[in-house]
Amino acid sequence: MANSRITPTCTHWGNYLVESDGESLLSINHYDVDKEATAIGDSLIDGLDKGARIPQPMIREGYFKDGVDSCGAGRGKEKFVPVSWSVALDLAAQALKHTKQNYGTDAVYGSSYGWASAGRFHHAQSQIHRFLGKYGGYVDSMNTYSSAAAEVIMNHVTGIPFLLLVREAPSPKEIADNSQLFVLFGGAAIKNSQVNAGGIGSHSAVEQLSQLKSAGVKVVNISPIRDDVIEQVDAQWLPIRPNGDVALMLALAHTLYSNNLHDANFLARYTTGFDQFVPYLTGQSDGVPKDAKWASLLTDISEQNIIDLAFELGNKPSTLSISWSLQRQQYGEQTYWMLTTLAAMLGHIGKVGAGVGYGYGCIHNMGFGGRKVPTYKMGAFGMEIGERPALGDKKFIPVARHVDMLNNPGQSYQYNGLDLTYPDIKLIYWAGGNPFHHHQDLHALAKAWSKPDTIIVQDAFWTASARHADIVFPVTTMLERNDLGGSSYDAFISPMRQAVKPYAQARSDFEIFSGLAQRLGFADQFTGGKTEMQWVENLYNTTRENAKAKGVELPAFDVFWQGEQFYVGDQLPDIRFTLERFRQDPDKHPLRTPSGKIEIFSSTIANFNYDDCHGHPMWYSEREWLGSKRAKAYPLHLISNQPKTRLHSQFDHGVTSVQHKIKGRERARLNRHEAGKRGLENGDVIRLFNDRGQCLAGVEISDELRDGVIELPTGAWYDPKQLGDSVLDAHGNPNALTADVGTSRLAQGCSAHSCLVEVEKYCGELPDISVFKQPQTTQPVD
Repeated sequence: MANSRITPTCTHWGNYLVESDGESLLSINHYDVDKEATAIGDSLIDGLDKGARIPQPMIREGYFKDGVDSCGAGRGKEKFVPVSWSVALDLAAQALKHTKQNYGTDAVYGSSYGWASAGRFHHAQSQIHRFLGKYGGYVDSMNTYSSAAAEVIMNHVTGIPFLLLVREAPSPKEIADNSQLFVLFGGAAIKNSQVNAGGIGSHSAVEQLSQLKSAGVKVVNISPIRDDVIEQVDAQWLPIRPNGDVALMLALAHTLYSNNLHDANFLARYTTGFDQFVPYLTGQSDGVPKDAKWASLLTDISEQNIIDLAFELGNKPSTLSISWSLQRQQYGEQTYWMLTTLAAMLGHIGKVGAGVGYGYGCIHNMGFGGRKVPTYKMGAFGMEIGERPALGDKKFIPVARHVDMLNNPGQSYQYNGLDLTYPDIKLIYWAGGNPFHHHQDLHALAKAWSKPDTIIVQDAFWTASARHADIVFPVTTMLERNDLGGSSYDAFISPMRQAVKPYAQARSDFEIFSGLAQRLGFADQFTGGKTEMQWVENLYNTTRENAKAKGVELPAFDVFWQGEQFYVGDQLPDIRFTLERFRQDPDKHPLRTPSGKIEIFSSTIANFNYDDCHGHPMWYSEREWLGSKRAKAYPLHLISNQPKTRLHSQFDHGVTSVQHKIKGRERARLNRHEAGKRGLENGDVIRLFNDRGQCLAGVEISDELRDGVIELPTGAWYDPKQLGDSVLDAHGNPNALTADVGTSRLAQGCSAHSCLVEVEKYCGELPDISVFKQPQTTQPVD
C-alpha cells in the first residue's frame, strides 16, 4: 500500500514488523527467523480498536457523586460517568491526598501485578511503583502467582534465585547428547512456550524437543494430560492423579534407596539432611513406608510402573523436569523440594545435559534459551537504588493473599519465617494487570473489592478489573507509543516504534502519572525532567553501556531506533550454570544456603515450626483432590492451566482467542468416558460448579485427558451474571471455582490446582457475553 509504513514492535509472545497507515493496522508480520511464530499476534489487529477499548476517563456513578464516601458495593454494577482528563486526574489526586493525609501511605495497595507490556519504559509496574514510591510509599507484594511456592522453597533448598535456577536448565540438545531418560513431572506444554517475559525473537521449542526421539532418549510424561508433551517425542504417558506427584516422587526415592540405587557419594558431598529424611522415607518415623504400593493408591499409577521407572532412573543417565503448575497446589512447596531430593539421590545434578531442570514448557527460554543469554542488565524506569526500601523496611504482602488482606485488616499471619500483619487498605491503584483474571475465588474477590474507599485502574480495555473500579484511566497499547523491548531471557533487543495514533483519548501510563504527580507536587521527581523519547533513549544507552561492560557491542541509539530487532547471540559466550560450578568444586563455589549445600533437610524451615511445611519434603493428604471425601460431591479435578490462544487474559477479545471459543464460551476438555456419564457431546455448553462458584464453558471431548479430570484454561474475561442469590460467570473463567488458600505458611502462594468441581449440561437460555462490550454510561447530574 502506497501510504503504509513498517514499524518494529516487541510483545511477550514475539517480535513483529507492523504494517500500518498511521491510523489503522494493516498487517502483523513475524520475522523470518521465527520459524515457530505464534498465532497470538493475529489478535493485535482486530483487538486494538474493538468495543472493548476504554475511550476516555470514566468515573463510577456513585463515586462521581459521593467520592471516598460512596458505597463500594456498587462496584461492578453501577454505570460510569464519562469525564474529561482534568476532572479524572483531579479526583484521583484528591483520593491519593485524602488517603495519605488521613491514613498514611500504608493504606495504599500499589502492587499492580500484571504483564501489560514487554516494553522496558512503558512497563506498568515500573511506572506505578516509581510514582507511588516518590509519593511516599505504598504496600507492595512479594513473589508471583505463577511460581510463589517454588520461589520461596528453592531459595531455602539451593540458595539460587528462582528465575536464575529455571533459566539454567539443560537444553534438549544437551539432554539428547548426555541423557538416556527425560522424565517430565507435569509435562512440558508447548502452548506455554509461545510466551517469553520481555519478548522473544525466535521460537524453537518444537524443533529442540524433536531432537530427543532421534537421539534415542526416552521421554516420560507424568501428567493427567497426554498432550502436555508434544507427540514428536513419542513419550510414555503415566496419567497421574492430579496433586499426587509428591507421593510418586517419594515412592521412586524409596525404591532407589531400598535397592541401593541412590548415589550415596553425591548425597554426602553435595547435600545435607538426607539422614534426617530417610526415617520418614522408610516409615521408621511414622510407620508408613513411602513405597510403590503406598504411592500406587494415591497416584493411580501401578506399583510395577513405579518400580520400573525407579530402576530405569537408577541405571541410566537422566534429566528430571517439573512444571511450574505442580507448585500451584496446596503444599506446593513440597513438589519442588521433593523433586530436588530425588534428583540428588540420582547424583546427576550439575552434569552437563543431565540432572534437573525446573520449568520446561512454562515460558520459552526457560529450558529452550540455551547458554547464550544476556548477562547484562537492561535499563529500567523505576525507583533509584537508594530509594528502594530494604526488605525489613518494606510493607508488603505475599501476592496471592490480596483478598485476605482486604478482609482482615490488622490480622497477623505468617510468611517464610516472618510474623506479619495485614494493613488496612483504603485505596487500591492498579495499572497494567487484571486481578479478576489471575486471582482465585473471583466472587470473593468482588466482595473484597467493595471495601476500600477508592479503586483506580489504568487499562486499555474494559476488563472485569476496570469495571470494578471507581476511577478508570484509558491507556495506550504497545503499538500506540514508543518503547524499547528486550530482557535477560532473550538474545534479541528491539525498538518499539509507534505504529498508530492513540485510540480515542487514551494516554500512556507515563503521561497519566506525570499529570497526577504535577497535581501532587512532585512532577519533576517523577519525570526526571525527561520526555518519553528521552527516557527510551536513556534506557537504551544504559543497556548499551551495561552490554559493553560484558563485551557486547550494541549500535548507537539512532542506528538502533531506525532499524529492526537486533541479535546479540553471536557476541555472547556460553554461560556456565551455577550447579555445574558447584558440582565441580563445592568448596570454591558453595551454594548460598546455610550449609553451602543442597538442603534436603532445612533447619531454618524446621525452626519455623509450621505444621504445613516441616523440615524436609513430605506428603500431606489433607487437601482438595480426588483422594478426599469432597470428591463424592465434586468428582472432577479442575485443571486451570494456561491457554494456547492468548497470554493469560490479554487480547481475549481478539480473533485468535475468540475463534477458539465454543458458543462464545471458553473451551473445556474432558474425556469420552466422563462426557458420556453426563450425556455431553462436543459443542455443548456446560455449567461447572462447586460450593464456591459456577461458570459456563463449551465442551470439547478429548482422549488426551485421564478420567476424573476436566481442563478449563485461565484467561476468559470474568463476566458475572446475578441469578437470584447466586452469581454465574457466563464466559468460563475457572477462577470462579478455585479456592483462595495459600500453599502453606511458608510461601502463601497460589493453590489454584487443588480444586474439585462437577459439571452438567446447561439447558437454560445462554446469557450474553457482555464483557467485550462497553459498560453502561450516564451523564453527570448537577
